[in-house]
Formats: sequence, C-alpha cells, structure tokens
Amino acid sequence: MDLKKMLVDDRVKPYLLKARYGIEKEGKRVDLSGNLAKTDHPTCISQGDEHPYLQRDFSELQMEIITPVSETLEELFNYLAAIHDVAYRSMGKNEMLWPLSMPPQLPEKEENIVIAKLKNVENVRYRQELSNSYGRRKQMICGVHFNFEFGNELIQALFNSQSEIKDYEQFKTEIYLKVTRNYLHYRWLVTYFYGASPSSEKNFSLEISLNKAMRSLRSSKYGYTNSDDVHVSFSSLQNYISDLSSMVKSGLLSAEKEFYSPVRLRGGDTVSDLENHGIDYIELRNIDLNPFERYGISHEQAEFLHLFLLYLLWKDEGANCDEWVKMGDVNNDIVALEHPLKHTQFETKAKKIIDEMEYLVEILNLTISDTLFVHLRDMLMNPSKTLAGRLYEASKKSSQSEVATSIAKENYKKSWDKPYQLSGFTDMELSTQILMFDAIQLGIQVEILDRHDQFLKLQLKDHVEYVKNGNMTSKDSYVSTLIMENKTVTKKILQQHGFRVPNGEEFQSIEQALLSYDLFSSKPFVVKPKTTNYGLGISIFKEGANYDDYKKAITLAFKEDSSILIEKFMTGTEYRFFVVDDKVHAVLLRVPANVKGNGKNTIEELVIQKNRDPLRGRDHRTPLESIQLGELESLMLKGQGYDIHSIPKNDEIIYLRENSNISTGGDSIDVTDQIPEEYKKIAVDAVAALGVKICGIDFIIENTKVPAAYKNAYGIIEANFNPSMYMHIYPYKGESRRLTMHILHYLFPELVKSQDYR
Repeated sequence: MDLKKMLVDDRVKPYLLKARYGIEKEGKRVDLSGNLAKTDHPTCISQGDEHPYLQRDFSELQMEIITPVSETLEELFNYLAAIHDVAYRSMGKNEMLWPLSMPPQLPEKEENIVIAKLKNVENVRYRQELSNSYGRRKQMICGVHFNFEFGNELIQALFNSQSEIKDYEQFKTEIYLKVTRNYLHYRWLVTYFYGASPSSEKNFSLEISLNKAMRSLRSSKYGYTNSDDVHVSFSSLQNYISDLSSMVKSGLLSAEKEFYSPVRLRGGDTVSDLENHGIDYIELRNIDLNPFERYGISHEQAEFLHLFLLYLLWKDEGANCDEWVKMGDVNNDIVALEHPLKHTQFETKAKKIIDEMEYLVEILNLTISDTLFVHLRDMLMNPSKTLAGRLYEASKKSSQSEVATSIAKENYKKSWDKPYQLSGFTDMELSTQILMFDAIQLGIQVEILDRHDQFLKLQLKDHVEYVKNGNMTSKDSYVSTLIMENKTVTKKILQQHGFRVPNGEEFQSIEQALLSYDLFSSKPFVVKPKTTNYGLGISIFKEGANYDDYKKAITLAFKEDSSILIEKFMTGTEYRFFVVDDKVHAVLLRVPANVKGNGKNTIEELVIQKNRDPLRGRDHRTPLESIQLGELESLMLKGQGYDIHSIPKNDEIIYLRENSNISTGGDSIDVTDQIPEEYKKIAVDAVAALGVKICGIDFIIENTKVPAAYKNAYGIIEANFNPSMYMHIYPYKGESRRLTMHILHYLFPELVKSQDYR
C-alpha cells in the first residue's frame, strides 16, 4: 500500500484529523504532607470494581481516572478535568493526588503496600500474582494510557482509495499494525520530549542503585517491563495473538493483560476478540505523568500524539518487522537513560522527524496549534525545557519530593477553590454541573447530548434516563410542565383541590391592564408575567402604587411575556418547598436582595462590595446570583425614599427587591428541619394535585407555629417545573441538601444508597 499517495488524495484530506480519544490516568493518593495515604478507596465512590470513571489500580491507594471516548480533544480534556474534580472531592480535604509517575517514599516492608481491596476474587488473585512476579514496589509506578482510534471516515476513505486489500477489517488491521510498529520503533522521541521520571524516592528499589538521574526511569529497563523472556511479534495480528497465547500457556505471563508493551492492540474484552473483530484502536502506554499539568497530560501533548501517529502512518517502516520493533526497544532505552540535561544522541534523527512532520502538515493542509513545532524545537535545542529537564532543574533547588508535594498542593487548592463547580463544564447551569458530579461519583455514565440546552443522557448498565436542566425528566409528563408554566392554570387546579391561592386578574395587553389601575391602586398587589421563571419581571407593591409606578411595573412584566397577572399580595414569609416523588427533601427561606449599611458607602457601592463574594455570579453558574441595579431595584428603592446614591445608616438593611428569588440576588437560608410536617404534607399534596413528581412549590406563611389548618395560615403563590437545586445544596446559611442525589436515586432506584453525599 502506498500510504503516502493515499494520504494526499483529495478524497481523504477532509477526514485526516478525525479521531476518537480516551485517557486512563493513574495516580497515587497521598496526604497533605506528600506521604502515601493510609486510607481505603473513598466510600462515596461506587465500590464496584468496574466503575466507568474511577477505579483502583494495583494498590488500594492507586486511583485510576478513566475518561469516556471523546470525538474531540476539547471534549476529552473537559471530561478529564471533571473526573479529577470528582476524585479530589471524593477523597476529601485530607488527601491529594501525587503528580509524578514515580511514587513518593515507599514503606521499607513491601507487604505494607496494600493490594486493592476489590470484590472480584479473580482480580485480587491477579494482583497477588503480579506482586509475586514483579514485587509491589514496581507496581506503584503510574502513568497515562492514551487510547487512540483513527476516525471511521478516515479509514473508509483510505480503504476506498486503494485496491490491494479487498476486506475492510483486514485493511484497518494493517493500518494499525503499521502505526504500532513505527510507534514502537520511534517511541524514543516521546520519551525524550515527555519522559518525566528522572529519579526515584527512598525504598523504590532495594536491589539496584538508581542514583543516576535519567529522562524516564519508568520507560527504561528499570521501569515497568516484562521479563526478557517475553517475546510477542507485531508482524501480523495472527502472530501477535499466537505469541501472547503461548506466553500465557508457558507461564511467562499469568494473563494476556500482563503484557506490558508500550502499545497494546485493542478490539474487544480479550485478545482473542481481535481475531474475530480486528483492531479497533491502539493504547499507548509509555507516557509518564506530566507533573506540570494539573491532569497529568497537556492538550499540546495529546495534539502531538495525534499528529505523530498520523506521521507514523505516512512514514515508511523497516523491511523486517520484528527487527524494526526490537531496534526501537534498544533506542528507547538509550534515550530513557540519558541525563535529563543532556542532548540526545539521536538529535539529528529527531530534527529530521520534526521537519518531516511539519512538511506533512503543510502538504495535507492540517490545522494544528501555532506553537507545537516551536515548543518541540525548543525542547530539542535545550533539554532543560523537556519535562524531565524541568523537573530535574526544579528539584536541584530542594528535592524531587518537595517539588512534587508543592505541585500536588497547588492542584489540590485549584480543585477545592470552587467546590460547587465541575471543571470542564463551568459554562453549564450550576444544578446540571452538580448533577453531573454526583452521577460520575455514583458510576453513572454521563453523555452530553446538547451542552447549550443542558441535555444529558445518563446510563447505568442498560438503564437509560434523559435529563434536561438538572431535574426535567421522564417522571413528569409534558402536560404537567405546561400546567406549572402557566400560573393561571396552576392557580385554578390548586384552588379546585382546596388549596389557598392569591386572587387576581389576567391581562393580555398593557392598555387592558392600565384600565384596571383603580382596582389595585390602593391595595397590596403583585404584578408578574404569566409564564416566566426565576422571578423575572415581578414587581410587588405592599401599600398600593401611583399610576406611573403601576405603569412601569406593567411594562416590565410584559417584556417577559405576552400575558401578565396582577394578584393580591399575601403577607408573610416566602418558602420554597422542594418535592421529589411525594416527599419534601428541602425547604428554603429566601431573603430578597439586600445590603447592610455602614454609614459611609452608597447603596451602589454596597452592592458592588457584596457582589465580590466568590459565591455570587451570573446566569446560574454560582450558588448565589449577583445583585442587580435595574429598573425594578430603582422602583423598590424609590418606595423606601432612596436611590442608588443614598448612604444607609450603620447596620440598616436596605432591600432592593420585594420578591425573594435567589436568581434576582436574594439570600438562601435552609430551614428544612424547622418547618412542621403538616406544612410539608400540604406541599406534597399540592404537587400531587398538579400531577407532578419533581417540583419547587412556593408558599407564603405568616407564622409556621400556627397550625396549617387555620384559615389564611398559608398561601401557595407558584409551582416551578424546573426548580433550581444549587441554592439548596449551597445555601447562604444552613445545612446543605444534596437534591441532585435524590434525583439520581429516584431515576435509578437500583443504586445502593450512600449517606455520604459530598
């Protein structure tokens, strides 16, 4: 096959950068001093051995982070970031992840390295066999496995551009075999640029002296390798399968997965599946953890690996497959054992490869990072800029262990800086971010169907649920959503079932509403859009209003909807009851947007100061919303005899809104345990009357100590079909209520419930 000719074919070019990616990143849990953790795997992570995102590797304290298969590098790193957040917050505030491939100081006695406490007996036995064969110390080496699959469109286009091989699966297999053999031959280049294990800590090896600094101890003959007796050919898929089988039968390998080649061919659960299905993708296993990247690998590294694999598909290989691969083993060991600050003896070859890769980018019109080749040439000319060189130089000022501990603490700080957010997905609505966090922690697979629309697919084994905006699910019908969206319909249904609701009128035009001014002008009343959410366009007048203010409120409401409601104002305190499956799981008292005077600053300045709180932000991406100073706030201030330039007295509370929605800058206070059960029952019954399972229903209660059965003890002012959850999970004051967990357990009742809802 003339792949050089095939790759420049105009029918192939559009698909050259199409690929699928996955990352498996191993890391060791350590305490905040950088010592190996002595705790078990976090209990809040599903304890099953086959968690899709977070597993234990050889040791109980080795955590493996696994991304789902992604179509783009951006998506890959979003998931990698998110799963790291889940890992950190599941470990708790006393532990962090070690950023190096080589472990920190190990116990003097090897038996004190605890093997993973898995449920599957075979998995434990396999680890015990590894312990007997290699020792537990070498098992503590960690790294990154980069899973790579050329896009099906690319393979198909290449297949269509040739006529030598008639069978598509055979063609695909030959593509991956060529790339694999070339990668094994040229992998020393990856070791040079991205090797990052120059030395080991105390007690790593008691048999050999490893005092000499090197580029990659992990990728060298001293790292994680099979014995010299293990030989597997990559000359053909049949030879690969046959040799692996022979190695297992002879006892040189305890299982196929014990073959620690820098590249593993993938096509099913077992190697024998390759015979039936061919190669689907390859797994690159020779990548050290990048200590200078929070997630152990950089976007630029991943981009390089993709381009490098494309180059290896284009590059001619040696005539003798097995000798070609064997030469690569020798060359890689030479580079791995070179001093981190030494120019590699293959520098001339490396320059040629980089030049050829850049030439390939030009002739194939590939779009890549502007800085990739600049950085590669910088590292080649100056070895101190390679990962190993940077780590070695930094370690000279103190020690490798101290550098690693300092980096780990920085990563730890970033993961806990905004514990309400999910890294990689911070542009999404906050309740959705928290639901995704909990789903990942519980081992539910999360697929984002529409990021902008907050639409998720959740899957646990064969059970699939679709969720929009965090809590819009199949449990509620479309008509129930329409009922709650329409405040007039909601009121009528509740009233027909005997619940107290405010009286009022509905209007379809500004002119019609203005004609009714005299009906409301001298009474307490509320103006609100008919179908809006988040408290938008609502104005409250507790003592009536003059015509100009009435007209302004009407106009603001009509900006949000084509119909509005004007209702009697109910006195009392507003509470949000959150109901899931006929049970109240949280009650929130919402205090309207406000500032506290100090006798010095204006109201405008006090708002700016309060908005500096890191919990406050915009567009439902933080637990609290920033306070606004718009027309509604100006109306509210005017009613109190103030404007934004007024200076309130010391400790004077100035309210900027009448409605208490958190989405308009209000403060959230959890009062779940203080609300009598009789009021909770009314909330459950009211939600049931609407035919709903998930609802945020708003009550006005003047005094919760007054029995709910008393006349006018309460009033229901609204039912919300997509109630925010984050304000209950991260309240301004009071206990956190992890409503996202309740949603997930409602959707997936087969989950074993845990009380540890971090």
